[in-house]
Amino acid sequence: MKFPIIATAVLGATTALADMPVLTVYTYDSFVADWGPGPQIETAFEEVCGCDLKFVGAGDGAALLARLQLEGVRTRADVVLGLDTNLTAAAAGTGLFAKHGIEAEFNLPVDWDDDMFLPFDWGYFAFVHDKTRLPDAPDSFEELIAAPDDLKVVIQDPRSSTPGLGLMLWVKAAYGARAPEIWAGLAPHVLTVTKGWSEAYGMFLDGEADMVLSYTTSPAYHLIAEGDDTKAAAPFDEGHYMQIEVAGRIASSEQPELAQSFLNFMLSDAFQSVIATTNWMYPAVTPEGGLPRGFETLITPETALIFAPGEAAKLREEALAEWRDGLSR
Repeated sequence: MKFPIIATAVLGATTALADMPVLTVYTYDSFVADWGPGPQIETAFEEVCGCDLKFVGAGDGAALLARLQLEGVRTRADVVLGLDTNLTAAAAGTGLFAKHGIEAEFNLPVDWDDDMFLPFDWGYFAFVHDKTRLPDAPDSFEELIAAPDDLKVVIQDPRSSTPGLGLMLWVKAAYGARAPEIWAGLAPHVLTVTKGWSEAYGMFLDGEADMVLSYTTSPAYHLIAEGDDTKAAAPFDEGHYMQIEVAGRIASSEQPELAQSFLNFMLSDAFQSVIATTNWMYPAVTPEGGLPRGFETLITPETALIFAPGEAAKLREEALAEWRDGLSR
């Protein structure tokens, strides 16, 4: 008699699952990795939403926008999570996003007044190095340029990666009209340009490069998760470019109420409390328990650089041409 009972239970569970509304969230690949925040957030939201939350990885952050532009109104996404302020003007220009209507107090270094996109975390871009392999890392772009040619860095492509885009705008913000000169000087030190962050960081960890473009918060992962204090972010004299990651809901979503619920949930402690030790960024809303021990060891840039979304959009093509021309010399 056990087999019919089991079969009936499975059939009932399958039917119940089929009756559940599905909320589809596009995000970047590392967010949905086993070690990323996606699995914990999926479990926590499904406990309160009565739905099936499906994360869809779409490469790196900049690739999200490219996919949306390609899909247009046919997109299957209800929510897009993982754009940043360098991309929000272009994302708003697609006409795909709805206003969120949410008011919240954010723990950000800048004021937030975007009525279409909500921040979920933030951080600073930085070059990360291993102190045992490179004890005296360059502390500016110009010092990096002046280093021996055998000092190699791995960076990401600004056309597919938000860190790559952030680096491109970091150079532009710090040097303005001198950006082409800086890129030409950096070219001999660039081992390779990867499509996304994961590939680049993996190469660094494998010892293929001395430094990798990542975040000031990346060493916290090694310290907290691995007990390894050999990784550090090099503080640059020019300052560090800031990244604020955001989410927005799609106006044509067939699940508008669920999408709105997810945005509200994103600002809750259940979501924000897992960001620091899974996405290894600063939460946009301070968790009830504060930041985990180890974050106090991170560098704090003396100068924070960031372009407003509209300005970043206007500068993107010019900066991309400078990046491309400089690295091709």
